[in-house]
Amino acid sequence: MADDGKIRVGAKIEPLRKTRACAECGRSSVREHYPFCSDRCRSLDLSRWLNGSYAIPVADDETKASNEE
Repeated sequence: MADDGKIRVGAKIEPLRKTRACAECGRSSVREHYPFCSDRCRSLDLSRWLNGSYAIPVADDETKASNEE
């Protein structure tokens, strides 16, 4: 195919990423669902976030965390 110098509008360019193990099942990740291997594994992870399974720990004593005197 010859390059005619024209720019394609709407051409989809996706950067290449190294595959890595899926966080849910350990299979190789795929581009469409990166860093997961499938929509199922991605949905499972999202469900854990929405249910509060993943949480940032807070200080036991809130007065120490706020630096009030």
